[in-house]
Amino acid sequence: MAIGVVYAQLNNQQKAFEYFNQALTLAQSIGDKLGEAANRYQLARIARARGEFKEAQTQIETALNLVESARTKVTLTDVRATYFASRQDFYDFYIDLTMQLFRADKNDAHLADALQANERRIARSLLDSLTEARTDIRSGVPPDLLKREHDLQQDLNAKADQQLRLLSRKHSPEQANVLAREIAALTTEHDHALTQVRQSSPRYAALTHPVPLGLTEIQAQVLDPETILLEYSLGEQRSYLWTVSSTAINVRELPSRAEIESVARRFYELLTARNQHPAFETFENRNKRIADADSQYSQAAAALSEMLLGPARAEIKNKRLLIVPDGVLNYVPFATLPSFEKSTPLSTAKSTPLIASHEVVSLPSASTLGVLRQELAGRQTAPKIVAVLADPVFEANDPRVKRGQANAGRQTDEVATKATPSRSSDADLERSARDVGEVEFPRLPHSRQEANGIVAFASRDVRMESLDFEASRTMATSPEISNYRIIHFATHGFLNSQHPQLSGIVLSLVDQQGQPQDGFLRLNEIYDLKLAADLVVLSACRTALGKEIKGEGLIGLTRGFMYAGAPRVVASLWAVDDEITAELMTKFYREMLVRKQRPAAALRTAQVSIWREKRLPPFYWAGFVLQGEWK
Repeated sequence: MAIGVVYAQLNNQQKAFEYFNQALTLAQSIGDKLGEAANRYQLARIARARGEFKEAQTQIETALNLVESARTKVTLTDVRATYFASRQDFYDFYIDLTMQLFRADKNDAHLADALQANERRIARSLLDSLTEARTDIRSGVPPDLLKREHDLQQDLNAKADQQLRLLSRKHSPEQANVLAREIAALTTEHDHALTQVRQSSPRYAALTHPVPLGLTEIQAQVLDPETILLEYSLGEQRSYLWTVSSTAINVRELPSRAEIESVARRFYELLTARNQHPAFETFENRNKRIADADSQYSQAAAALSEMLLGPARAEIKNKRLLIVPDGVLNYVPFATLPSFEKSTPLSTAKSTPLIASHEVVSLPSASTLGVLRQELAGRQTAPKIVAVLADPVFEANDPRVKRGQANAGRQTDEVATKATPSRSSDADLERSARDVGEVEFPRLPHSRQEANGIVAFASRDVRMESLDFEASRTMATSPEISNYRIIHFATHGFLNSQHPQLSGIVLSLVDQQGQPQDGFLRLNEIYDLKLAADLVVLSACRTALGKEIKGEGLIGLTRGFMYAGAPRVVASLWAVDDEITAELMTKFYREMLVRKQRPAAALRTAQVSIWREKRLPPFYWAGFVLQGEWK
């Protein structure tokens, strides 16, 4: 096959064709399905170059079926996702070929085929996980294997705890590197043990992998007349946007992935300028940098809106928007993009954000929502309304430790007069999404105000407010938490972009005597929760983010809570401001619990209210997005 690739690069298609055919025959003779798929993909490329579109279609469809078959045989979710990411070019090629066929004969069936191919391409590991979540895959597994997997998970958590504590104080690069290597080794061991658990599980063996939805199913199961799906696919040469209503489908060709990424990254950098902390930057320089970013933001947002939404402007008018992003678009808060008429100059498009006229919801894929609805059909409603965990105790020198439990509920002047922090650790995205960095968990005084505001909308018998030491990992993982329809975390979040299963939220790190305790609720533990919640709100920083895997999206906390049973999650795309977040969340819950709005509509109302009343930049009010069920 390698020789064929060389000839293809030299543009000698005939020689390439001969060597790929030889390699295909060899792969078939030894049962190498992946090798067969790779050679068929190359033959499809040659056929398209020759204008033999039907032959190209036959070859690539066979290759995709082989890829799908091989994918289902991989038991470890992360490995399956990584493997699938390495085959995304196959799907990109098929989508582009199908659109080429559409341009040739204008047959709308090609649009539906291309959309389903995109659904087959994205968030497949999440679909598998949501199905697995309803099955006790550990039932029937040998006890010694379960114990080994459990012990390795505990060791991994302890080592990750040690890493975070090390990074919160002075340390040498070698100390950090040693821990990073130990965590990598433990992760590999645990992955191997989990693979053995799945291979030994009778229930896992009986699982069937969900089939991604096609056009007809999406229109019937996901949409209604007031809702339109916007699904993106970013490609090497060109990208696509499908707009799907309950009765029609259209597709628009967009610029290449590289061009869209350039504009989107510039937009995100300007939007989150307040999160950036260049070394040795003075106070004056910081203020100037932020002012410059604010002045440039409007035009950058308008350019991105024109690129992503402009082609579908007429179709999306007055509709609820379900956004299925791709690649870098996972970082874009579509609600902030300006909504403007075609005649409006880009430079003046700053006045009205999209959320002022549209409800905006994010989805990993349309098929994800279909599976969520199937899995939750008939589930009994939790008996109580809202559980809030807020204002945890992070340090032994916290006044609540020094003054004892009797004064634990009092907020001191010392805390109240500190500058408003953001709800993040510097470990999150991140310094542009690389690795765990220096971490620090200052108290969040406004999270207490936020909690008080939320529980005020529910009577005592149907609410739980866990503050101070009670805002603990023990409480978050207790059976009691499953009695609530809404679970709200107001605290810090942390992201490990190298090992996403170690990302999480931070709860009380010390007990009432100031002794250290495990307060990190990590993604791998969130997967083990059994929730009956209709909504989980992660009022912390960058909780909507995670490790980006091509075709899979962001592997992070949102997926963990969906796996645990929550059909919708509200999470953040950047390090949000503590004070404004408290106000936003109070408005959000008033709309839900008093005025009985759906969560998606309530979030929109709260964000529009902050925008209209305070006229603050989108950084302050647009960080939170709702993912999942919009009904």
